[in-house]
Amino acid sequence: MSHAPEYPHTPSGQFGGALPETRSYADSAAVILPLPFEKTVSYMPGTRNGPREIINASAQVELWDEEVGIDIHPRGIFTLPELDLSHDEMPAAIAEMERVAGAVMDDGKFLVTLGGEHSITPPLVAAAAKRHKGLTVLQIDAHADLRDGYQGEPNSHASAMMRTLDHASSLVQVGIRNISEEEVKALPGLNTTIFYDWNMRDDPQWMDEVLAKLQGPVYLTIDVDGIDPALIPATGTPEAGGLGWRELTTLLRRTFTEKQVVACDVVELCPIPGHWSSNFVAARLVYKLLTYKLGLKPRE
Repeated sequence: MSHAPEYPHTPSGQFGGALPETRSYADSAAVILPLPFEKTVSYMPGTRNGPREIINASAQVELWDEEVGIDIHPRGIFTLPELDLSHDEMPAAIAEMERVAGAVMDDGKFLVTLGGEHSITPPLVAAAAKRHKGLTVLQIDAHADLRDGYQGEPNSHASAMMRTLDHASSLVQVGIRNISEEEVKALPGLNTTIFYDWNMRDDPQWMDEVLAKLQGPVYLTIDVDGIDPALIPATGTPEAGGLGWRELTTLLRRTFTEKQVVACDVVELCPIPGHWSSNFVAARLVYKLLTYKLGLKPRE
């Protein structure tokens, strides 16, 4: 019987609130890892509060999914305590993230990690890549995050995808609408495909093209600033444009049915006191990911 990994932590709530059936770690198909990590933020702080607010809001999300026509909670959704790395130096924190994620993956669980800033993604991808050869990362984001370092930190949130490419076979970036000259100059040497937000608007086939680029098993990372800020304004660096809810969920549903999604994360929610809708949309998104993974039959 598998056991939840041990690590220094603080308590967290249960994703979904007081579920009708509460399963143990061993009996759960999916595991939620709250990771309130925030060390390299360069604009608005607060992503460390994102996991807690997503979990709090999730208690108000209906368990029945009207789109798929299923309630997947009986498959088991286990929420781990918060992984508290606030006092760790960056290299130690990265190693611990990879260790904990790898332990959950080794137990055959579908891991959904809640950030925190985007710098958490590379060690999670490292864990997945060691267990799934030929891993492709699908990134939904407003920013390319392809700097080799930022403000003297090679593991910055602004370098998250550059560090991710240290582990993944390829990267597919969707919704990008803010990129630096430094990153553009680096693109020819990187195994990445960018779907710019402005170009997607003029290409009705963009979603087919994204799916065609996803080769092998897929790790999914969603920075909530990749979504239209009309839906989620509570993020540290909001950008005009982005995916609407129907575009987002259509792409995600197709990805889960047409590809093997092995793990995912949702990052960069920066809660605004008194503003609850962003937290709820993020919680609804996480439950969509779980529903698509546990409730849909992949194509043969």
